[in-house]
This record gives sequence, C-alpha cells and structure tokens, in this order.
Amino acid sequence: MTATYESRYEPWDETRGAEIIAEHAEQEGATLVILHALQDAFGYVPEAAIPMVAQALNLSRAEVHGVFTFYHDFRHKPAGRRVLKLCRAEACQAAGGDALAARAEAKLGVSLGNTTPDERVTLEPIYCLGLCATAPSAMLDGRLIGRLDQKRLDALVAEAQR
Repeated sequence: MTATYESRYEPWDETRGAEIIAEHAEQEGATLVILHALQDAFGYVPEAAIPMVAQALNLSRAEVHGVFTFYHDFRHKPAGRRVLKLCRAEACQAAGGDALAARAEAKLGVSLGNTTPDERVTLEPIYCLGLCATAPSAMLDGRLIGRLDQKRLDALVAEAQR
C-alpha cells in the first residue's frame, strides 16, 4: 500500500478561486499574477479557473488559455508536497545534468514532469535557473541549489522525500 501525504496546497474551491482573482484583478499584468496566485494556492491552475479569470479581466477564454499554456511553469494538475526542479538548459546539460536527471528519475521512480505515486515529490524540468556558472543546478520548493553532483543530488532527493 502506498501512503499519500497531506498536500501543502488548498483543494480547488470556486469561491476561494474567485477571491484570489478579485484580489489581483486590478494589478498591471493581472493575467500572469492571477495564474501564479492560483497555482500558489492550489498547486496548479484548475481548468475551471480559466473562464473565471477571463471574465474578471474582460479577456476571452482563448487569451487566458494561451497565456496559461505558453508558460511551462503552470501546472494542469496538483503538484506533490515537494517540488524538485532540475535545470535542463544547455549549461547544466553540458555539466552532467542529463545523468543527474536520469539518476533523480530512477531514485524517485518517476520521469520528469510527474509526481511520485505517494504524492510526496513532483519532479519537473526547468529551463535555466540562472546558475550557469555553478551548473548543474536545481530548485527544491523555491530554494536554489548549484554545483550538483551525485552525492548532493541524492541528499536533495532524500530531503524531498521526507
């Protein structure tokens, strides 16, 4: 039996989604701000929120959907309790990032872009963390980590699994 862990995100709730949208609707560049706020709250951007955002900002659903799908950082389904992002950009690949990504996938039992069955860890690719001088690099729940090697990656994966 696989244990699941309590999510750090709120479950989707239309009323809460409307509050978040209203809170940011008057800001400049509100579409991105709202999509980020929704993802911060729910761990993803629920499909049901797209027409709500469109209506609040007087945009078409296609415009909001276009923004949502253009940026790969927005998720279509909830993330795991911890999110481990591995840089897949050129500098990190040249510094051994491919082997580290394969190692992380093997240790977690999921491929990049997926969440472990117990919902503890979401493993995601990211394309440049701006740490090219200390490549390969990663980010765990927003914390940047450079100069990854096998030992540091193993420690990072273990930390993510706790």
